[in-house]
Amino acid sequence: MKRFKLSTEVLFSEDAIDALLEEKDENAVLITDKFMVDSGMADMILKKLSNCKEVSVFSEVVPDPPMDLIERGIAFLQDKDCDIVVALGGGSSIDAAKAIVYMAKKIEEKQNPDNQKKIKLIALPTTSGTGSEVTQFAVVTDSKTGVKIPLIDESLMPDIAILDPELVKSAPPFITADTGMDVITHALEAYVSETASDCSDCLAEKAAELAFEFLPRAYRNGYDIKARDKMHRASCLAGMAFNLVNLGVNHGIAHALGAIFHIPHGRANALVLPYVIEFNADMAREGAKHSNDAAKKYQKMARIVGLPAPTPKVGVANLIAEIQRLLKYMDRPQCMSECGVSVEEFNKHREEIVRRALADACTQANPRKVTAEDINKILDHIAK
Repeated sequence: MKRFKLSTEVLFSEDAIDALLEEKDENAVLITDKFMVDSGMADMILKKLSNCKEVSVFSEVVPDPPMDLIERGIAFLQDKDCDIVVALGGGSSIDAAKAIVYMAKKIEEKQNPDNQKKIKLIALPTTSGTGSEVTQFAVVTDSKTGVKIPLIDESLMPDIAILDPELVKSAPPFITADTGMDVITHALEAYVSETASDCSDCLAEKAAELAFEFLPRAYRNGYDIKARDKMHRASCLAGMAFNLVNLGVNHGIAHALGAIFHIPHGRANALVLPYVIEFNADMAREGAKHSNDAAKKYQKMARIVGLPAPTPKVGVANLIAEIQRLLKYMDRPQCMSECGVSVEEFNKHREEIVRRALADACTQANPRKVTAEDINKILDHIAK
């Protein structure tokens, strides 16, 4: 049975953050990181929360938020008798806020089963990439082992997502590029996911159409507000799509590369995306006469983003070529050595990368079943 549910209210366009002025007579906590405080972005949000009774700031978020940080955040919320949490930042800040609110609610359920307090969660993304503002996922890290712990629960979804291009216009080009490629990967993987549906397809199609058109503009000029606005929407739509139907082996490999070599997530996705598309479409198979479903969907997506695609084979080839052209335009690394990882170091961890990718929950939704040999062949392309 297919299912379609969107529980987050999304506010978008310029000045969308003014909606925070509507929050009144309640205790609010802003969860963010030190950079947002030092850059003055946090102060801008605090001014929009001026109608709240009391506003406090928890600015301890770090990349890959560890469990001890989540525990401190829970204690902070309890101490402030919090009614509203505003998450400001990229994926780490939003994931941390989601985990803090989620676990605080679980504690409240046990301590006060008959008088549970509702905490409203408002997400303000400052990058256009993760889509975390509209998903039921969050990732935290075991403080002792460094192992990433995925949280999956519908109650993790923010109540409100505010997409204001003002919050992303100062992001540097390399972050715009990496996070933008995350959007494209989300859209393409959701589109060919084994569990894809008509509902997820329409979200993925529009996300990809917007991203292919506006990512180069946002990269070229961060103060191009239209491009920033469209990329913010693309990120949100792609997040909605994969929230419904999961992703694929591209993310399985990227998660492993990020965990082992600490490569930014969007960059890791972009490294293998051309080769995952090639694998999923199965176009390299000797004597292949019939296109699989993934190849046909890639063909359709190629047309949607304005590329010639008279046949599945041509559509797949042009889609891959366009991704590689975009990566070159944005000066993105296309192999491990360009990410600062030697071939020797990379190959030393091959077995672990393959093991992690095969075990990753995202890989289970890949449209073509994957073996260790398949992943090694994909890795061969970036092992230089």
